[in-house]
Amino acid sequence: MSVCFASAGVIKALQLAAFTLVWTHSVEKIDWQEDWRVMPDGLQIVAARVKGTGAGMEPPPEARLVDGWWRWTLQRPPQRELVLGNSGAAGEWRLCAEGSCRTLSDILGHPVGRHVTVLSHC
Repeated sequence: MSVCFASAGVIKALQLAAFTLVWTHSVEKIDWQEDWRVMPDGLQIVAARVKGTGAGMEPPPEARLVDGWWRWTLQRPPQRELVLGNSGAAGEWRLCAEGSCRTLSDILGHPVGRHVTVLSHC
């Protein structure tokens, strides 16, 4: 399975079966993480974690506090694509897989800045 990244006219593909998206909330400066699987019909979110709460970051009622993270699982159908924006106020989206994390700029080979990045199964 592969994930394609498209931003500012650049397209890159990475062979991945699963990955974690990580970002820092622009107001609260708190980390948020989502675990995704690459499926034949798209990208499927399976779990999420947030290091704290506030400013629209409240975890759902089923979330449980484990080791300082609010954690919960999700049951949603695969998404055809993920559209990631960046306000520039809290750093970049990071993609973690196979034990390492990289910024979208590193993956795409150019500064993403405020450009939208689209992730999709390819």
